[in-house]
Amino acid sequence: MTAKKTTANPALAATQPMMEWWQDQWHKNAAPMARMQLAWMDSVAEAMKFEAEFLKAIAESNQRLADCFQGEDAPCTPEEFRASYQQLIQDVTDAQMERLQKATELSMDFRKQIWDEI
Repeated sequence: MTAKKTTANPALAATQPMMEWWQDQWHKNAAPMARMQLAWMDSVAEAMKFEAEFLKAIAESNQRLADCFQGEDAPCTPEEFRASYQQLIQDVTDAQMERLQKATELSMDFRKQIWDEI
């Protein structure tokens, strides 16, 4: 038995350089979009982390306030309650300011990453 010789399709051979060029251009254009999407997803993940930290600070403050009413030292005297409440407000305010600072930095980092991709 003789082996059949397979010949390459002449149309494929003629269009091969064009296909290679097209694939190269496609990869060059797709990569920046993928990197921009990755930068956006990183920014969203960071923002979610900041929000979780803020919610944790609020929950801890609420727990301390609840402990003032139901904890071992309950019921608090009005002075103890006032001091506890003022500390709670200060803690939440500090957490909010930290959250806003991180959000501002995140926005600038995201803009820089996008600018680098462009």
